[in-house]
Amino acid sequence: MAVNLEHRVAIVTGAGGGLGREHALLLARLGAKVVVNDPGAGVAGQGDDRRVAQTVVDEIRAAGGEAVASLDSVAEFEGAQRIVQTATETYGRLDILVNNAGILRDKTFAKMEMSDFELVLKVHLMGTVYCTRAAWPIMNEQGYGRIVLTTSAAGIAGGFGQSNYGTAKMGTLGLMNCLALEGARNGVLVNAISPAASTRMTEALIPPAIGRHLRPELVSPAVAWLASDACTQSGLIVNAVGGYFACQRMVEGEGVQFDPTQPVTADMVCEAAQRFGRMSNPQPVDPRPLGNLEARLQALGLD
Repeated sequence: MAVNLEHRVAIVTGAGGGLGREHALLLARLGAKVVVNDPGAGVAGQGDDRRVAQTVVDEIRAAGGEAVASLDSVAEFEGAQRIVQTATETYGRLDILVNNAGILRDKTFAKMEMSDFELVLKVHLMGTVYCTRAAWPIMNEQGYGRIVLTTSAAGIAGGFGQSNYGTAKMGTLGLMNCLALEGARNGVLVNAISPAASTRMTEALIPPAIGRHLRPELVSPAVAWLASDACTQSGLIVNAVGGYFACQRMVEGEGVQFDPTQPVTADMVCEAAQRFGRMSNPQPVDPRPLGNLEARLQALGLD
């Protein structure tokens, strides 16, 4: 099925450079009208080069597409509301939101100032919450929406010196999991991209020999698919790196069920951990609050 975004209106945050720029350019080439959001801050969240968003807009327009710049920060709810308002006032609707904006303030946890921890959460996690919340009623009312969140291996698997960033990126997955359930009845799909690309945010972390294969434009096709009618799934985590694409998910290994009507001791858990700690026979995590506890209790003959 061809990915076609004609007549769709998209917002891409942090679209002045790197991954966001490539996302915005590709969505526009596929027919979307794009709000290019970027206040022009540097990697650490400082500065305000207000030319970067307009430069991408000019590039889209020069190629025959439609785009408008937004200079608001995602780090405040009022700013997020203005970003969404730019889309609805300019183009009359909003179909796609790509939450891409982010900064880095890497340090080991022992050396990290709480202000740096909080700011990274403010931009990555709360910025995603703010923009999604501003777009949510519009998409639910019109019965259509595609929201793409940006997570990271730093959250899923960990990253040295990135406790703030990893915390924020794992938080976006909690948001996705809940909103995928809430939005389904109104045709609003919420998915996540877990990208790796050589950009100004990562150039110091990736060896040049590998970095040349991690062009950011190799990630954007997955974002475009998630943003389109061709994607009919919600709650996906799509890993995209160097032309490789795969879905990731949380799994649960085969567990040990004790009789809950009898005492359970720490020594019993310690012994059982030799079995459940191996993560054998992993299965997707059951999204129900109690998982499959009822079935396990029935197997023990308990009502």
